[in-house]
This record gives sequence, structure tokens and C-alpha cells, in this order.
Amino acid sequence: MGIGTILIIVLILLLIGALPTWGHSRSWGYFPSGGLGLILVIIIILVLLGRI
Repeated sequence: MGIGTILIIVLILLLIGALPTWGHSRSWGYFPSGGLGLILVIIIILVLLGRI
């Protein structure tokens, strides 16, 4: 398991935890999950290009 795979797994877990449907993050809105989603897309692109 490479560093890219570990990063993707961690980011997916953070994205699920930041969704506004959970009680602790309901008042945050969509900003945290949108930001984490953007980072996840960038990491996936970098992994596919072989940069990570």
C-alpha cells in the first residue's frame, strides 16, 4: 500500500466525517466537505499521473 492510497483513504474518511448530515458538523455547511472533496480530487489526479 503506497502513500497515495493511504492519503486517499484518509481523505475519504475526513470527507465522510465533514458531511453536514452529522450532528457535530451540521452548522458548518458544505464548505469543509467541498474543500476536502477538492483535495481528494487533486490527490487522485496526482496518484493517477504517478506524481505521488
